[in-house]
Amino acid sequence: MDEEEEQTNEQLDEQLNEQIKLAQQIRLLENIAKQKMTREAIARYGNLKLAHPEIAIKVITIIAQAIQLGQIKETIDDANFKELLKQIQQDKKHFRIKK
Repeated sequence: MDEEEEQTNEQLDEQLNEQIKLAQQIRLLENIAKQKMTREAIARYGNLKLAHPEIAIKVITIIAQAIQLGQIKETIDDANFKELLKQIQQDKKHFRIKK
C-alpha cells in the first residue's frame, strides 16, 4: 500500500468510527425516549425515521432531553407526538428566507 491509499483508509476508518458513535448516541436517546412513549407513538417515530431521519433525530433528542430534565412525566401518546412534530415544522417554516 502506498502512502495515499493508507491515508484514504485512515480517513474511512475515522468516518466509520464517527458513524458508529453517532448511531450509539441515537440508540441511547431512543431508549430514553421510548420508555415514555406509547406503542403508537413509537410506531409513528419508526415511520418518521424511515421517511425523514433528520426530523426523527431532532424529535427524539427533544423528547429525551425533556425527560432527563424532568419536563415530561406522563406518557407521550400518538397525539402528543404529532403535536410535537407540528411545532417542529412550524419552527422550520418560520426561518424561511424570502428573496
